Amino acid sequence: MIAEFHLPDLGEGLTEAEIVQWMVSPGDTVALNQTLAEVETAKAVVELPSPYEGTVSTLHAEAGDTVAVGSPLIAFDVAGAATEEKTQAPDAEEKAQPNLVGYGAAPASSGRPARRARRGASSAATAAAAEAAVIEAAPHDALPPAPAEPVLGERPRSTPPVRAYAKRRGLDLVLIAAEVGDRVITREDVDAYADRVGAAEASPVASAPVVTAPASPPAAPRGERAQTRTPIKGVRKATAAAMVSSAFTAPHVTCFHTVDVTATMELIDQLRADRSLSEHRIGLLVLVAKAVCMALGRNPSLNASWDEPAQEIISNHYVDLGIAAATDRGLIVPIIRDAEQLSLTGMADALTQLTQVARSGKTSPADLVGGNFSITNIGVFGIDAGTPILPPGQSGILAVGAVRRQPAEYRGEIALREMLTLSVSFDHRLVDGAEGSRFLKDVADLLEQPGRAMLF
Repeated sequence: MIAEFHLPDLGEGLTEAEIVQWMVSPGDTVALNQTLAEVETAKAVVELPSPYEGTVSTLHAEAGDTVAVGSPLIAFDVAGAATEEKTQAPDAEEKAQPNLVGYGAAPASSGRPARRARRGASSAATAAAAEAAVIEAAPHDALPPAPAEPVLGERPRSTPPVRAYAKRRGLDLVLIAAEVGDRVITREDVDAYADRVGAAEASPVASAPVVTAPASPPAAPRGERAQTRTPIKGVRKATAAAMVSSAFTAPHVTCFHTVDVTATMELIDQLRADRSLSEHRIGLLVLVAKAVCMALGRNPSLNASWDEPAQEIISNHYVDLGIAAATDRGLIVPIIRDAEQLSLTGMADALTQLTQVARSGKTSPADLVGGNFSITNIGVFGIDAGTPILPPGQSGILAVGAVRRQPAEYRGEIALREMLTLSVSFDHRLVDGAEGSRFLKDVADLLEQPGRAMLF
């Protein structure tokens, strides 16, 4: 019996997804809940589990194709499995249907699903030869102790950006997986392995197949200039649509304020020197996030949203704080839920986890919606100030510039001080200029004199 699996609704009104890569091929035997493919929505990379147990019959899309929700994605031959289920229980077929994305289908048997053999490893001898070639090419005195023999029949656990990075460096993830164990391989793991075996950026592994470079495109006629066209899709497409909608819906106003944050930077140094806090990464963004949460409590109009259909203003009594993150896939704004309830160390841990997940490309769609107010740290790029655009549905966003040591007036004299420029954009339908200015001044006061937090 041929069963079709259609691209499911991935949540939050998403209408399409791009196939990042297939984990199976026609003719492969798959188990229930085995990962079929990685698809990229406008918000995150999602793994699709198999709702059936059987043999892959047809792939209806290629890697790189964009598929609409509800369109056929893959076909299975489940004749044998269907017959067996009918003899065991009348409702087995119903139990094997897929449910929420990421949870897969209810297992029809107690057997553990088998993972598909890794592509490109035709035999154990091929992989062993690759490992021998890499070891032979590496400086022997730099090699770590011999790792446990990798399970060559399994596909190493990693994210698409990490797989691409390892491929550029000519490294086999199977060998890296033998060292890191049964966890997700990170970019740092790839770098550490490369340092040990002496691999260079973009150097092919000894056993990698030789790929002939395509012929150079014909030279452009005299007077013409070359161009490259990149399809607008995924995160870039969603970001563009959201920014256009926000810019032409909410009347933006931006205020700037330069503040002396010398006391805050000294406080950060003291906290970092405290051994009891060594497990927490406390930096400027952590203190800014705490100051924003406290200032929103005194300026609630910046913690609200405009409901156009209902013609109502929605005031929030909690802070779901968005943190803008630049990733390889584009700009995303993951959310820290109930940020106002977090301690300073709790905020630090939340920001660390948010950053790690965002960089790995595994931020879930649910973690990218529902924010009340956002922060964007443009200072990491050496930028002093800007006019950030509001994320749709939010009434304010704060841009944090670079901290610069500059001469400034201090206690009646000129001294070198740590100076920072803050820029806040807000929706003028919800926030008057006076309210926006008071909010910015509250944040600035807390950063100039952290002790003022005792008065909030």
